[in-house]
Amino acid sequence: MPATYKFLAEFAQTWGLAYFVAVFAAVVVYALAPSRKNRFDAAARIPLQED
Repeated sequence: MPATYKFLAEFAQTWGLAYFVAVFAAVVVYALAPSRKNRFDAAARIPLQED
């Protein structure tokens, strides 16, 4: 394998993992933020509302 390919593969694996962990953490923080509770509670009740 050329050194360039090996370097790029290792770079993508390392920073790709870091990127996905950061995105996952951001989504968890967004979903669990207390300021969004009312919005998510209202969305959860939508299927129970009658037209």
